[in-house]
Amino acid sequence: MAWLEVLRVGARTTVQDRGRAGHAALGVGVSGAADVVAHDSANRLVGNDPAAAGLEVTLGGLRTRAIGPATIAVTGAPMPLTVNGEPRPLYSTLHVRDGDEIALGIAPTGLRTYLAVRGGIDVPAVLGSRATDTLSGIGPEPLREGDRLPIGDLHGELPIEELIPPPAPAGDPVELRIRMGPRDDWFTPASRTALVQRTWTVTTDTDRVGARLAGPGPLHRAHRGELASEGMVTGALQVPPNGMPVLFLADHPVTGGYPVIAVVLEDDIPAAAQLRPGSRIRFRRVQ
Repeated sequence: MAWLEVLRVGARTTVQDRGRAGHAALGVGVSGAADVVAHDSANRLVGNDPAAAGLEVTLGGLRTRAIGPATIAVTGAPMPLTVNGEPRPLYSTLHVRDGDEIALGIAPTGLRTYLAVRGGIDVPAVLGSRATDTLSGIGPEPLREGDRLPIGDLHGELPIEELIPPPAPAGDPVELRIRMGPRDDWFTPASRTALVQRTWTVTTDTDRVGARLAGPGPLHRAHRGELASEGMVTGALQVPPNGMPVLFLADHPVTGGYPVIAVVLEDDIPAAAQLRPGSRIRFRRVQ
């Protein structure tokens, strides 16, 4: 049996796949890779089944040793990648030997990088997924030094291409498309306009659950009543009493009691997942 031995975990590294959909009635969210496009790209480069689990590395600093030969790919935020100290390219298929050390540096931009190994990380599945849900505590614990991660067999043929182009660098500010509602009528017309005309900044209070945003001023409610708890989705912009929106990400709660003024389009969630503290955002309203 081959595995990856964790030598250094970095800021935070978790096991992630495409999540556990269909359990909201049990109070369990989907979770899974925050940037599913980068996660899927890494799996594709090593010929994995789409359901295979990989590693989500936040900010960088992960170092592992391959026990047995392995095929890997690293995608997402552009962290420096080395194998035995030698620089290697991202978004490419890499073959490593028994004992090789794989190290990720610190990402100068973006937030999350994905390491896929051919066959997937073979930790026990919970409710059909190997994803770590940091809010509910379901799934494997975040990685610790000394962990041994078994490599599974969820793979098919290796792809013809061994290199795919990385996505274009994010703009500044990052543009995220939104659809207004379902509770935009709880806010004043001026606040609805301000949401799309202001530039918002990601605060240090950000994780897989969501990112708190700061702007020139709060969004003001038109209604002062209490809102019953409602279902929440990834990309929801929930506005708590302080008037500063919270952008929900992969590990968001399944319900919430504050009004949601708008929701980020599903296609823009990967870009939202790469926002780090200090990143600037402009929201663009679409129909």
